[in-house]
Amino acid sequence: MKIELVLIGTGFIIGILGIIFHLQGQSVVGPESSFMYSNPKWTTYGIQIVVIGIIITSSGIIITKIKRN
Repeated sequence: MKIELVLIGTGFIIGILGIIFHLQGQSVVGPESSFMYSNPKWTTYGIQIVVIGIIITSSGIIITKIKRN
């Protein structure tokens, strides 16, 4: 049961970081001196990172459900 929790937790953290990167790319959060601030590339990277986080979290949830059955 431990690997499932690790996957879920890691995916959740990666997803949150992706949201932060996306918002920095859109100039919503973060310092203006950051290389990510107002950078369209980081808007796209943030979305991609969120998707990866969702995939990792989903795999942890799926493994948990498979092991319960």
